[in-house]
This record gives sequence, C-alpha cells and structure tokens, in this order.
Amino acid sequence: MQFIEVNGARLAYAVSGPEDGEVFLLSHSLFFNHSMFEPLVQLLNEAGYRTVAFDHRGQGASSDAATLDELSMDALTEDAAGLIRALGLGPVHAVGNSMGGFVTLRLAARHPDLVRTVAALGSSAEEEHKLTEFVPLVESLGVAGGAARGVDTLLFIMFGDATLGAGGPLVAQWRGYMENLGPSIRDSGWQVIHRNRLVEELRGCTVPVLAIAGAEDHAYPPPTSSENIADATGGRHVTVAGAGHSVALEKPDEVARLLIEHAKNPSAVSH
Repeated sequence: MQFIEVNGARLAYAVSGPEDGEVFLLSHSLFFNHSMFEPLVQLLNEAGYRTVAFDHRGQGASSDAATLDELSMDALTEDAAGLIRALGLGPVHAVGNSMGGFVTLRLAARHPDLVRTVAALGSSAEEEHKLTEFVPLVESLGVAGGAARGVDTLLFIMFGDATLGAGGPLVAQWRGYMENLGPSIRDSGWQVIHRNRLVEELRGCTVPVLAIAGAEDHAYPPPTSSENIADATGGRHVTVAGAGHSVALEKPDEVARLLIEHAKNPSAVSH
C-alpha cells in the first residue's frame, strides 16, 4: 500500500501493472476495501493495463472522516478526482462497484476531463429505494459494527445466490472482514443510502458509460443497475449471469473482458 494526502484525507492505494499502460481506477463497495479488486487487477495487468485501486475515506486503510459530510458520495467523488490529479493519472478508465459506482458516475457527470470511460457495477444513478429495509441495518452497525445484525445479512446483500451457495474461500474471507468492521462503518453506510439522485445530472453525459449488473443482485437488481443507468447516461448495459451485487468480485473474468472491450471500443460492448 501507498498513501497520499488528498483533500485533507490520507488515502491508501495500490498500483500495479505496466507503467505505460492506460490506467484503470478501481473504486470499491461499502463493506469492502480495495482488495476486492485483486482478481480483476491481475487480469487487467496481464492485458497490459495499469491499475490503481484505492480505499475510500473512512474505510480500509485510508484515514477516518472528521465529519459525516466528508463521507457523502459528493465528497468521495472529489477525493477520487483529487487522487487522479495528485497521481497524474488522468484521464482514466474509472470502474466502481456499488458505492464505487456512485462515485464513478459522479466523475462522469462532474469531471469528464479526468475519465476516458466509466463503468458502474452493481450500482445505481437513482436515490435509495430501500430505505425502510436499509435504515435499521445501517443504524445497527453503529452499535457493534459488522457483527451487530449478523454478518449473514450483509453477505446476502453483497453476494448472489450462486456465490453464497458455493461458499468456499471467497465467502469466508469477506465474512471475516465484515464481522470485524467497527461501528464507524455506520456513517459510511448512512451516506450511501441517503445519497442524492443523479439521473437528471447525467443527461447529456459525454463520457462513455457501461453499466454491468449482476442477475442475482439483491440490492440493486436490473433494471436499476443496468437499463436505468444506460438510459440516464446514453451508455450501454450488460447483465452477468450467476453474479450478485459484488459482480467485480464474483465474476472477475467476465468483468475484465467487458471492461477491456469497453476501454478499446466503448460503443461495441456486447449485451
């Protein structure tokens, strides 16, 4: 891990791949950190791309937030833009899963000069439609962190049925990680579910956007994570079979293929 000061935060990031390769900036989901992209990073590096995967403020190895406002999707977007500038990366291919997708879509709308393409995986351009379900969960996280409501609830939200049914090291790894999340994760979760709607701001988007949905997404199933994003951005959408909300982690081979195709020819990604 490396660290850099951006907008008053100390952001942790990992760089790999050829120095002369086009850069993929990887923005992680709530309840995860940059390492959720490790399988995808390997595939992108092998294809000749450089990757920068980072931890959002208040999560992973990055510094905590001083205020709740510093964890808003708008603030995290400015952190991502600041990171691109500070490291001299731009323009990048910005990829985000779930919460990370909220960030990359905002980059497309607000910082088109910093991104070549954008991909939003298991994400949404809309306001939260499940507040009744998610507010009690988020509030419980502030009491005892990831163990407050039972980690199985978080796993059900973040993974598809096929992944959970298969179990194995992938599920075990992230079960352990989520169980050890501290109460401060509540604030990040609060901002995720109280994010602002972005649909209208994305009208006239000039950045090629690809929405990748998991067919088994329990949080933002298609069309929220697919057609609706494509309609808002003038972009394209793909639904990946056998994947849930964490499609980048559950189906890295398929996602890598789609991202590389999108990077090379944004108008020709196959459905």
